[in-house]
Amino acid sequence: MIQSALCPLPLAKKIMPLTLHPSYTYSTPVTKKIAQACSVLFHPLLMPTLLYAILLYYSPAVIGASGGNLQWRLTLMGVIFVTTFIIPVISVLFLTRSRTLARAELNKLDNPADIYSEESPSKNSVTQLELEDKKDRFVPFLSTTVFYTVITYMFFKQLQASYAMVIVLGSITFSMGIITLITLFWKISAHSVGICGVAGFLFAFYHKFAEQQLFYPILIIILLAGLLMSARLALNSHTPSQVFAGAVLGFCVSFSSIYFLL
Repeated sequence: MIQSALCPLPLAKKIMPLTLHPSYTYSTPVTKKIAQACSVLFHPLLMPTLLYAILLYYSPAVIGASGGNLQWRLTLMGVIFVTTFIIPVISVLFLTRSRTLARAELNKLDNPADIYSEESPSKNSVTQLELEDKKDRFVPFLSTTVFYTVITYMFFKQLQASYAMVIVLGSITFSMGIITLITLFWKISAHSVGICGVAGFLFAFYHKFAEQQLFYPILIIILLAGLLMSARLALNSHTPSQVFAGAVLGFCVSFSSIYFLL
């Protein structure tokens, strides 16, 4: 802190903590609502569905789906949506709800009068899906990683999906595994990993296979990535370093998997 004639040290001590406090934000209530909506609409578990929707519409050939008709593509989208979003969401909600109820019971034993404590099971589904507390993340992230591994194997063996489709699912699973490991000691932004992972996949397909039709989807995803990462910061869910690290991880893993393995 620099003392000057215009800002005496006692006054600076009163002002600077307000500026540097980790929980301080310039967000208004409206901004926070918009940020919360962005976080829900672009939840990490929705990113596989978003990615495959873009690829099946703009460049089905790159994932070996050019021969399928519209009904087949919609069926494939439904399978991806259910297996990569619906089932994992149900699993995460079950795990977080069970843990919240267990904590609430422990709190009642320790302090029977404190039935409306922070650990009360009154959190809504959106709050539980956000997994804001680092200590609540590991088990849901681990279960999702295991489930994504099973789904990748099923697409490879049972559904006989194309090699490109398996590589994409495998890369998403690998990113999820890395997030799970990092969660043991740090709260990296899974939202950044997800949206920047989509950007990495699209950019890799665009660059390696000259898929010019992906140009505008890439621009839109980049804009959405900036919006989503700003939303996470506005909600004080992450620090800038956690958001940046997630963006780098998501982009590098997805881009490398396509560029070097296809």
